[in-house]
Amino acid sequence: MLGSLFSVSSLMLSTLLMMVGFGLASYVLPVRSVAEGWSTMTVSFIATGYTLGFTLSCIVTPKFVLRVGHVRVFAALITLLSIAILLCGLVIDWRAWIFFRAISGFAIAGSYLVIESWLNEQVTNENRGMLFSVYLITTMVGTIGGQYLVPLGDPTNTSLFILCGVLFSLALLPTALSSQTMPAPPAQARFDLAGLFRRSPVAIVGAFLAGAMAGAWLNLGGVFTQKIGLSTAEGATLLAALLFGSSISQIPIGRASDRMDRRIVMVGCGIAGVGSCLAMVFAVNASPITLYIIAAFVGSVLFPIYALNVAHANDLARPNEYVEVSSGMMITYGIGTISGPLMVGPVMDRFGPASLFVVLAIYFAAYGAYAAWRIAKRNAKDGLVGKTDFQANTVPTPGTEAVNAMNQAINADNETSGRPA
Repeated sequence: MLGSLFSVSSLMLSTLLMMVGFGLASYVLPVRSVAEGWSTMTVSFIATGYTLGFTLSCIVTPKFVLRVGHVRVFAALITLLSIAILLCGLVIDWRAWIFFRAISGFAIAGSYLVIESWLNEQVTNENRGMLFSVYLITTMVGTIGGQYLVPLGDPTNTSLFILCGVLFSLALLPTALSSQTMPAPPAQARFDLAGLFRRSPVAIVGAFLAGAMAGAWLNLGGVFTQKIGLSTAEGATLLAALLFGSSISQIPIGRASDRMDRRIVMVGCGIAGVGSCLAMVFAVNASPITLYIIAAFVGSVLFPIYALNVAHANDLARPNEYVEVSSGMMITYGIGTISGPLMVGPVMDRFGPASLFVVLAIYFAAYGAYAAWRIAKRNAKDGLVGKTDFQANTVPTPGTEAVNAMNQAINADNETSGRPA
């Protein structure tokens, strides 16, 4: 086991440093936005730039990797990450930030793709579970650690932006200097959303709603913490509590969905999401400890639900269709993450920060209700090709689940082409 960990140590270190930078950026930017007096709608436009760039990168970056290789692409993307966050510190204008955040989204999505495809190349069936568990922990620790750097600095000046740029630059070194064998080129994405919807409507609808919820929270959660009067340290803890809830719930939810109709688990997640979000609405003025506990319950279903939809879609697919299915789910999720902030931002401006969780509760209700309706429409075994295993996601970021879908496509391509996975 130690040998397997050592073989991917450079990848893990790069991931840790990159996620520390990402966690810092994802919290310092909304805090600075609130300090500048920008409306929640304005912050939503900035977030949309990020998700647009992220989704575009999931389509474009594999083509660059095919041309020049993983390491060169990774170096270019990390450079873009550093440039984008430094420009955000230098040019305080929300219109410019939309463009800068689009660059960030493009760069970090491509970075995930390089790191995770490289990691997939190094693991075997015997150590895959253990190594990806370490990867999950690494991403969670990095994200949370970066968020806790915000209280140590002043978001109203450039110091935290410079620190973030330094962290991103440091993330390049372990991978650039690694002597490990380069990974095989990723598979090219193919899309057939209409065919995927005909085969599994609940997967497509669920992926869109999951993306909308994740996009809304991850881009406006920091605004929520500032608007309700939490300090930067308390806000970081609330964000961390939600991620912690997500990390501990994925395996139980996955195991339950492997043992029964996944749509039943979707209904249960929808009910749990409605209850926890409404609890947050009524407890918005409660003590920070109470908010942390409720946030963990929200997170326990907010992020794992996308993996349910991916697993359900793959249940209805043949092995040679996994690339097409994963690509379609990726795009659907990406569209959801783009729409989420745009839908929620105006509501928060009109009705206050707690309305974020009212909208999330509505999304959860729609998610669970649609899954229940599909259960009534189609028997669980109709069209089933072979039930696949649930796969937990990395610590969620805006669209990270989309990159996970792309990496599932890479795995499928490896298996069909005979390359080691």
